[in-house]
Amino acid sequence: MNIHTSPAQTGISTEQAPLTAWINSQNDTCFQAVENRVLRQLVQTLIFEKIIPARYDETSDGSQFIVSGKTALDRDVTYIFAGQRMKSFGQVKLTGQPMRWAADNDDSPASLSSFIDEVLRHIPGTINLTPFIEELEQTLIKDVQSLTQPLAQNLSGYLSDYNALEGLIMDAHSYHACYKSRIGFTLNDNEAFGPEFRRDIELVWVAIKNDRANIGVSGDYDYQRAIDNQLTENDLSRFGRSLAQAGLDFADVRLLPVHPWQWHHKIAPTFHREIRDGTIIYLGIGEEAYRAQQSIRTLANNDNASRPYLKVAMNLTNTSSTRILANHTVRNGPVITDWLAGLLAESGAEKTPDFVILREFLGASFNYESLPEHRRASTYGSLGAVWRENVTQYLRNGEVAFPFNGLPHMQQNGKPVIDGWIKQHGLQEWTAQLIRVSVLPILHLLYAEGIGLESHGQNIVLIHKNGWPERIALKDFHDGVRYSPADLAQPQKAPCLHAAPASHLKLNRNSFIITDDVNAVRDFTCDAFFFIALAEIAIFLNREYGLAESWFWQTTAGIIKDYQNQHPEHKTRFAKFDVFAPTIQVEELTKRRLFGDGEARFMQVDNPLHVYGARDAD
Repeated sequence: MNIHTSPAQTGISTEQAPLTAWINSQNDTCFQAVENRVLRQLVQTLIFEKIIPARYDETSDGSQFIVSGKTALDRDVTYIFAGQRMKSFGQVKLTGQPMRWAADNDDSPASLSSFIDEVLRHIPGTINLTPFIEELEQTLIKDVQSLTQPLAQNLSGYLSDYNALEGLIMDAHSYHACYKSRIGFTLNDNEAFGPEFRRDIELVWVAIKNDRANIGVSGDYDYQRAIDNQLTENDLSRFGRSLAQAGLDFADVRLLPVHPWQWHHKIAPTFHREIRDGTIIYLGIGEEAYRAQQSIRTLANNDNASRPYLKVAMNLTNTSSTRILANHTVRNGPVITDWLAGLLAESGAEKTPDFVILREFLGASFNYESLPEHRRASTYGSLGAVWRENVTQYLRNGEVAFPFNGLPHMQQNGKPVIDGWIKQHGLQEWTAQLIRVSVLPILHLLYAEGIGLESHGQNIVLIHKNGWPERIALKDFHDGVRYSPADLAQPQKAPCLHAAPASHLKLNRNSFIITDDVNAVRDFTCDAFFFIALAEIAIFLNREYGLAESWFWQTTAGIIKDYQNQHPEHKTRFAKFDVFAPTIQVEELTKRRLFGDGEARFMQVDNPLHVYGARDAD
């Protein structure tokens, strides 16, 4: 197909007048609130990761952090942030309106722009400062854009609609300062494809000749059946005719969905040779509409909510990571999830906590190694997709799915989205149950099998009945597991993985699955799950309900020790993967962004579980 005749992208407009009018009419209160959030989250990480020095003061009005800077005239300036160090890993949490105080006693609200000029730009040794500043600025304007649309005051009408909640939960990523940068999206793109706007997305479908494509398929699935179940009969008929015109049929190719933004911005201009010579065949637009989930590149079918989720490659940078899908990870997804599902099935229900593995049952990718070497870097990871099971197929009678990282969400009416659940079930009772159903599956895989998971909140789905936590579903395994082969409970069953090319490891030093360091396995779990997912909930419950962080972590420790007492057969791995260690290692996300990947960016942080880990601490 002539790529110049492909359909115009729905949602990408060249009309600038409405956009200009929106920028001119921004709500000052909304802009100030978002700017304060971006600034606070930036400073939180700069202080926590020890990138800038800060003085901590206790005053009659509470505690605060003092940060020094220099004006353009080389005069001293001071930034004051109300906040405190939390018991949860010593995380820094700032609140309220940041203030700026200059030497001439000019006391005024701080701005992101002034802090960048007077503090951030003076940090020595940065190599990625300019793109980092761009991410901050883009986060600011795109979050303002998402909050200026009409928003529901409360989400009570959506609590049973998991796919809708994925778009309505807009205040996740409380640690990362660039939580909504979406570098590559214009503001029009953001409105068309951002999950908060809940717009229908029509996928482009292409076919790749078999000798230029790679796939991975779960042992319980069939490739063609998976494709047939994803598309309508009319789609299959239309696409079949397009293949026939090229002298091909479905047996000659692999079908692959492409995000419309990716098609226009990356695939058509980058793979124009392959489109022209018939290696890649443009099939058309799928009939059914999809909507973006929080990760932007994961899409849920909006016309048939029970269909599998699709995760598609996007050359988009968000939360400082490019959202491509590497060939080896796409093919490893089915291998890894088959392995995990098989281990759980073997161990039996009586020995395994009740939880769900959302399997990545199909992955398809262009084979970049088939390209001339000079084109491999520019195309790498840009044309691939993963099919993931839908959580609804695992729900039992009365169960409902809810995004785990949406639990701390504050609604527009100022109330937590889970407020009704807390009032119905009781604060401590509900919290203890949430900890129980989320901690046990993740630690079971670590203790019983020796497998670490990257289970931050976006990779966990809470399954509940009327707000009462019942169990969880875990997802995103194609690059989200880590293990040491020698320390697996069943090393003979370790999966045969497709290796990452050396160029991939240069791009991301922390993107590996296999290691010989047992602490790296433990910390992979502890960083994502305890430091990010659980700590966010502990801090939220302390702020909104006065629940002591010490109670939260003592309860967590008690649940872990109960598991250990009930499973003495795993005793050697309790010591090997010691989650009660005095410190754990976490990734320094902001430092890595500012200073690059020339060296590993990790830091040791105090572990709130440690004090409760000793046997006599009960």
